[in-house]
Amino acid sequence: MQLIKKTTIDFIGKRKVTFIISGIIAIIGLIGIIQIARNTANMGIDFSGGTSVQLNFAQPISMEKARTVLANNNLKEANLQEIKGGNQILVKVGKSGLATGKVADTINELFQKEFPGNTFVVENSTEIGPSIGEKLKKDTLIAVGISMLGIIIYIAWRFDFKFGIGAIAATMHDVLAMIALFYVMNKEINLLFITAVLTIAGYSLTDTVVVFDRIRENLNKNMNDSTENIFNLSINDVLSRTIITSLTTFLAAVSLFLFGGEVIHDFALALVAGVVVATYSSIFIASPIVAELEARRKKVTVLQTAQMET
Repeated sequence: MQLIKKTTIDFIGKRKVTFIISGIIAIIGLIGIIQIARNTANMGIDFSGGTSVQLNFAQPISMEKARTVLANNNLKEANLQEIKGGNQILVKVGKSGLATGKVADTINELFQKEFPGNTFVVENSTEIGPSIGEKLKKDTLIAVGISMLGIIIYIAWRFDFKFGIGAIAATMHDVLAMIALFYVMNKEINLLFITAVLTIAGYSLTDTVVVFDRIRENLNKNMNDSTENIFNLSINDVLSRTIITSLTTFLAAVSLFLFGGEVIHDFALALVAGVVVATYSSIFIASPIVAELEARRKKVTVLQTAQMET
């Protein structure tokens, strides 16, 4: 069964346009990274420190009244989020004037006092100190950096150094694109988001390796053909596989996004966007970069041969 017939799309010929688009996305992503480093982005308590309390009420609760209650008790910076599928709210408080370990107890006492006729259960409570949050942020950056280095080493060992450059450029593009999306949408940057980023980095690498395998195979079989033709042929050869694999993964991520619940909503959003971006980058970023490097290598080889003959 062949869902997509043989194609002859000129992917490499579109590299100037795609490089410009990806460059703009990367710039926004870099701005997002700077804002994250300065703690001016929408940082989760995982990185900035703070308290998160999820409450399940017996009856519906007024969000406005809940905000007023917290604001009147030294918790003006509290962020309230209503969780769908029940009378649940999520209260997030960043660094506050209250002592560490007291915020969750204070929230519990306030709601018991102000809503005596509406009993509730604390579903989840998390409190992270500022120093731990800062350490988590540093450790996360180190983990991402080590993973990028590992990708270069693996691809360079399996293929060639220029393939490693293409793979790391595509992976970095995917990471920056996801950061750009969350920064523009003002979504919370937390450990779940970082997990999604690393997951997509691995997915992107797998997709890129499949394309690289076919490119290497065709480079050895069609040594006299032009670099652009070989790369276009290779990408079109695996296009059907790439689309079907990405589509099935995309549908699974969409299912999580639609039915996974509020807790993993942003995580699922990152996966949905990441699958699309990773598929795009393996075709329009990784391969064109390697094609450009390979074309330049051939030009240098031809010039050196001409000089030796003369």
